[in-house]
Amino acid sequence: MISNYLLEIAYLIGSISFIAGLKLMGHPKTARKGNLIGAAGMTIAILGTIFLHPNFNPLVITLIFAAIALGTIVGWITAKRVPMTKMPELVSLFNGMGGACAALISIIEFYNSQQTSVVEHSSIGTMIAILGGMIIGSVSFSGSIIAFLKLNGTMKKPIRLPSYNIINIIVLLLTLVLAVYFAVAEENFSMLLIVFAFALLYGILLTIPIGGADMPVVISLLNSFTGLAAAFGGFLYDNKIMLTGGILVGSAGTLLTLAMCKAMNRPLSNVIFGAFGGSSAAGAEEAKGSIKDISASDLAVLLAYSKKVVIVPGYGLAVAQAQHAIKELEDLLESKGVEVKYAIHPVAGRMPGHMNVLLAEANVSYDKLVEMEEINPEFEQTDVVLVVGANDVVNPAAKTDPSSPIYGMPILEVDKAKHIVVIKRSMSAGYAGIDNLLFYNPKCSMYFGDAKKALTDLIAEIKNL
Repeated sequence: MISNYLLEIAYLIGSISFIAGLKLMGHPKTARKGNLIGAAGMTIAILGTIFLHPNFNPLVITLIFAAIALGTIVGWITAKRVPMTKMPELVSLFNGMGGACAALISIIEFYNSQQTSVVEHSSIGTMIAILGGMIIGSVSFSGSIIAFLKLNGTMKKPIRLPSYNIINIIVLLLTLVLAVYFAVAEENFSMLLIVFAFALLYGILLTIPIGGADMPVVISLLNSFTGLAAAFGGFLYDNKIMLTGGILVGSAGTLLTLAMCKAMNRPLSNVIFGAFGGSSAAGAEEAKGSIKDISASDLAVLLAYSKKVVIVPGYGLAVAQAQHAIKELEDLLESKGVEVKYAIHPVAGRMPGHMNVLLAEANVSYDKLVEMEEINPEFEQTDVVLVVGANDVVNPAAKTDPSSPIYGMPILEVDKAKHIVVIKRSMSAGYAGIDNLLFYNPKCSMYFGDAKKALTDLIAEIKNL
């Protein structure tokens, strides 16, 4: 039938769009275009599936469009209303919904096969696709919900059960053993739901002890799980577009996860089982020394008469919604002949690329965003480093204190600059739960206050010079 050929062409166009869009997302200047191209490809694939599928059913089509309309309205309103500080939570929630969809597809397809199949057992390939999609999707769903609760502050502290690593491994092995038993000996719907429940439990146990400092890595890992679950759905339906999209999401998420682990100088196993960034940091060196404050007027003079200033954005900048104020400060300093750059740590914020997206919202030039490896050699020639809301990513303990939980993690070496100024609400610890030795550096001054108000006062002082 000609409709089958047209459907394959639609899937081919969609797959090419996904690949081209992902390629364009590799650079901030083309990321928006890449996102639109990928969305266009998905739209073509969805419409092709609906109208060109051989089993065209008007009632089913009506229900599908009703669901699409409802999801579009809810997703659009949610995305428009959510502040930038809540974007990591939104990403976790959306990712969890993707995992839930993959799991439900597997459950429904197995139920349907049991109702219509004339043979007692499904093929081994079908069973692998059903179990793979359901287990991985369930882990992604329940893990993402826990990540959402952690990022939202609902679950403020990691829960560490006694010998929790052993408990996790036991639950994982039980899930796999039950899945194998289900596939070869007891292929019934009740048994499938038991495997489903164990997979949900494992997703919770996997994520619940992980500390806040590791959440960007965990979000990326769970995202790759969702992609892999979608790929199993592609195998289940023999659907090329689901398979391509799932593989792209799964592989991209895996590569990003490994890249972030490398940036933190920690293996993925240590992220999952080490629970870095927990509620305590026993063994870490206690900071000693005194701190010194700096006023807005003194800081204004220091910045205005500098040759080079590097700004280090952190989660505190996002919380205060101060990205537009930092852009205004940048423009003001550049009008006075000061060179301004932004130092971006790979795991700054609460999700991969959080700071890049935040600053892009304020129209900060992409050329001014400099990655850690490139900016670190420049700090020695920097007059002032302005740290706005960042903490663990500039903590020298990562280099000097072997007992610190962040020891070995590459950091922004701001302590090499001539002057360091930290804008922070208080002396509270960061997500790793340890004191920041940078605050006691003789070259460091603290400018306490909400980032937005502090920057607004600073801008006013500079204008008065």
